[in-house]
Amino acid sequence: MARDTQSIVKMSRREGYALHPKAHKALAKRTSKPGQAANARMRNKPSQYSLQLREKQKVKRLYGLLEKQFSNLMAEASRTPGQSGATLLQYLERRLDNTVYRAGFAPSRRAARQLVTHGHFMLNGRRVDIPSIRVREGDLVELRPRSKESEYFKKLDDISPVPSAIPTWQSVDRKKIQLKVTGLPVRDDAEPEINEQLIVEYYSR
Repeated sequence: MARDTQSIVKMSRREGYALHPKAHKALAKRTSKPGQAANARMRNKPSQYSLQLREKQKVKRLYGLLEKQFSNLMAEASRTPGQSGATLLQYLERRLDNTVYRAGFAPSRRAARQLVTHGHFMLNGRRVDIPSIRVREGDLVELRPRSKESEYFKKLDDISPVPSAIPTWQSVDRKKIQLKVTGLPVRDDAEPEINEQLIVEYYSR
């Protein structure tokens, strides 16, 4: 399965945004972008195209998608009635790996993606290993029985503490390591720092 293997800290510095929890400390220490050329370009006012590109790259990397995956998702969102930007974010939030991350079963989206890829979770009673599966209202995501003996899940509270806020569209049972999708995410459920309109403009060129 194709995936982006670049350093998440370097990518976070490039975007000026913490794409992973461990990147917060790195950004606090070094606010400059990696590479001398990049820092030289910072002296100039960024063009509208540059702002659009960087926002697209930020969100793509935040959710762990490759370029083709992201552009296909944007194309689907554009064909769907409603606001394309908000629809794109809803599709991203409904990815199975993001759903597992939002429930607090993984410390990051990358970790959640790995757990799903290794087949630790079941969707509506069936083992799944595709992170991009899009959950729907009424779906039940639960830990595979044989995975309960995994050291990771035995130490879950240490590895991935209970998040400060569980999304309103999820009902989470931490003890059973399962969640029920009780609704659909809305714009406010995604990060407020995202400017989805810039992404729509990028793909509308």
